[in-house]
Amino acid sequence: QMELVESGGGLVQPGGSLRLSCAASGFTLDFYALAWFRQAPGKEREGVSCISSNSRTTDYIDDVKGRFTITRDNAKNTVYLQMNSLKPEDTAVYYCAALFSFRPEYLGSWSEYNYWGQGTQVTVSS
Repeated sequence: QMELVESGGGLVQPGGSLRLSCAASGFTLDFYALAWFRQAPGKEREGVSCISSNSRTTDYIDDVKGRFTITRDNAKNTVYLQMNSLKPEDTAVYYCAALFSFRPEYLGSWSEYNYWGQGTQVTVSS
């Protein structure tokens, strides 16, 4: 059974940091682009960052550029999102997602990601 499990969420003060992890089980991530999405209360889910299967290509939305960093460790079958300088508007449920591709530098569009984790809550508040 293919599964993605996020962890690392929690409550943090503005300006603080969190590192999210997403571990895969039941399949290998070697041929998957990976992404982090988030959904704030009352808002639609949005793509935040993505990384190609060979880690050579990444992308970020403007809101998080310079603050968030996506990385992956294929040996550990895990993708990470390091979040620094957190703001209250970063509060959301964060989901990881996967997209199968034989192209090692492919990122795809947000709508192509079709394997999802269950999400982890991130709350930024003083």
